[in-house]
Amino acid sequence: MCGNNMSAPLPAIVPAARKATAAVIFLHGLGDTGHGWAEAFAGIRIPHVKYICPHAPIMPVTLNMRMNMPSWFDIYGLSPNANEDEAGIKRASENIKALIDQEVKNGIPSHRIILGGFSQGGALSLYTALTTQQKLAGVVALSCWLPLHKSFPQAAANSANKDMHVLQCHGDADPLVPYAFGIQTAEKMKGLINPANITFKSYRGLPHSACPEEMVDVKRFIEKQLPPISDE
Repeated sequence: MCGNNMSAPLPAIVPAARKATAAVIFLHGLGDTGHGWAEAFAGIRIPHVKYICPHAPIMPVTLNMRMNMPSWFDIYGLSPNANEDEAGIKRASENIKALIDQEVKNGIPSHRIILGGFSQGGALSLYTALTTQQKLAGVVALSCWLPLHKSFPQAAANSANKDMHVLQCHGDADPLVPYAFGIQTAEKMKGLINPANITFKSYRGLPHSACPEEMVDVKRFIEKQLPPISDE
């Protein structure tokens, strides 16, 4: 790993119950850690899948009066037209690509890896999947947005993931990342990858969080995109 990720502790991991032939790398939201998400995935685990929930480095966040907290990149505002930390987003994305490479070295091919995240982590997972040359199994994007959206479609010109499957979930009562922002993101995504492979699910009354119904949908998506393989 490179850059400011050196200071971040090792990821929270839910190991596969048998030989791991697939992996989910899931990125938490602003101010959080990977531990809670590791617990959530332990509750919906699939036997041949390893779940990796890294922790973001600690940095000052402009949105929160420059307080130090876990953050994948700086956030200046949460509106579609807010200025964005372009250098920080790109640096964070390179760190996630390095994490994917590490799993490939461990024996799990990238096309057997789903990248996902919640809020800021979901934003980073979408950006990374659209800009990497690593072919992924799909993306789980919860309560999030596409960062640097004005840089697309050019930024996705060399992407290996024009046919990837995406599950995007959003609560319609989200006060932090507005539901309309999620809808706009899904529409933008339809111009970047095969629109038939994008599933957008909304949850009535859900604020900026996850819910059991949503986690069942996430599990079904993982089961579909990462089926067991015959030599397990």
